[in-house]
Amino acid sequence: SFMTDDVTAAVRDKQEEPPVATLKAETPGGPFGGAGFGGARSAPPRKGADVSYRLPVPFEEAAALKEQRVTLPNGRSLDIRLPAGVEDGTKIRLAGQGEEGPGGRGDAIVSVVIQPHRFFARDGDDVRLDLPVALDEAVLGAKVRVPTVDGTVMVTVPAGSTSGRTLRLKGKGFHGRGGGRGDQLVRLAVDLPADDAELRRFAEGWSARGELNPRAALGV
Repeated sequence: SFMTDDVTAAVRDKQEEPPVATLKAETPGGPFGGAGFGGARSAPPRKGADVSYRLPVPFEEAAALKEQRVTLPNGRSLDIRLPAGVEDGTKIRLAGQGEEGPGGRGDAIVSVVIQPHRFFARDGDDVRLDLPVALDEAVLGAKVRVPTVDGTVMVTVPAGSTSGRTLRLKGKGFHGRGGGRGDQLVRLAVDLPADDAELRRFAEGWSARGELNPRAALGV
């Protein structure tokens, strides 16, 4: 996980002019370790305590960096912009959104929890998907609908594809910290019918044509 910096979240408050909460990195003291140029000085009033929250984020929304609305116990609602490179466990610090204290409010620390998806899986900045295809689509080739984190797209399955072949959809992954997006890797899985008499007769005729050993490269 990592702590974000230089990101802002707009605070929605119907009772007053909306303030702005800044998402900043944690820093151990000021630039001079808390000491002034003239030597020791009295400690400033202590700020209020920080408060921690868990923010569940749907998989697709994390990939697309969709703004997330959170409501704090004080009733304020925040729209949080997820940072590029967000991952499960990323912590976002909201300045001045913690408990009140003599020296001002503490901060709110939001831990991002990216929810698992029922068919997408994350691999770094890439997204992986196992895509079932029919036998005729694999043998003859076809255009098929494929889900992505940005919505459904049409993808061409090349003729003669076998299970395990992987197609790459550029820019359909997570936003990376260094800019740009990862890809979606679509692994084909040929789906054979459980009991098809015609397919069985075809396979029997095919096997009678010769000794084709798909495991020859393995030495078996």
